[in-house]
Amino acid sequence: MSYEDIQCSIDSKVLTITLNRPERLNAFNANMLHELLNVLEDADTNDNIRAIIFTGSGRGFCAGADLSEGSKTFQKKGSAESHRDGGGKLTLRLYNCKKPVIAAINGPAVGVGATMTLPMDIRIASTQAKFGLVFARRGIVPEACSSWFLPRIVGISKALEWSYSGRVFGAEEAKDGGLVSEIVQPESLLERATEIAREIAVNTSAVSVTMTRQMMWRMLGETHPMQAHKIDSKAIFHLGQSDDAKEGINAFLDKRDPKFSDSVNTNLPDFFPWWEEPEF
Repeated sequence: MSYEDIQCSIDSKVLTITLNRPERLNAFNANMLHELLNVLEDADTNDNIRAIIFTGSGRGFCAGADLSEGSKTFQKKGSAESHRDGGGKLTLRLYNCKKPVIAAINGPAVGVGATMTLPMDIRIASTQAKFGLVFARRGIVPEACSSWFLPRIVGISKALEWSYSGRVFGAEEAKDGGLVSEIVQPESLLERATEIAREIAVNTSAVSVTMTRQMMWRMLGETHPMQAHKIDSKAIFHLGQSDDAKEGINAFLDKRDPKFSDSVNTNLPDFFPWWEEPEF
């Protein structure tokens, strides 16, 4: 499928999604949202995709919401009860994704350009990356479910400091604050992101990774480790009898690389998903 505001490529089971409005620093609009939701849905059902990389074309990652409508940008029709934030639709879809997601932040990531990366599992940044939770400087509030994601990633005090001030800060401060895990030179950014993605794609069980991703994220909302113990126990019981578990052990004993065959679309445990999806 061809897209207008994003570009997609698959190589060695790694899907790279490039935000592609470079003339506007990849500003986020309704069509980009639609295309991203579409490609993520396709990626979840494609067993030839084991990991996903997000990056931006040109010199920016994403400059935030497209402000071409000027002061009317955030004036929405209808009622507050029925309105749904577009950035939140994207981050909730990313939260539910069955594949690991890596953000390769190549330049400015401001507003939704920053908050869209929060449900991504690994964030690495170019030395040219900049970040800004600029909502208070625009008279609005953090969106894209960031009031849930951001404090869990960087802690409540750092989340509030960045959100209160709305200032733009560099990659080093983002790393010091725990927002990104690694900073690399611009010319090495995609190479490093791809290296991380391929390590997952080549060496691990797809079912194991999907289960691990959902177990880790969903346990952030639980109140007692017993909830994790319950899911751990079911998952170990089910996956322990799988072809992938047999292959993983045999490959280790034989001192060879494993060749996993189980599929996310056919071999997830029968209790997956174990949660009830809340409605809006």
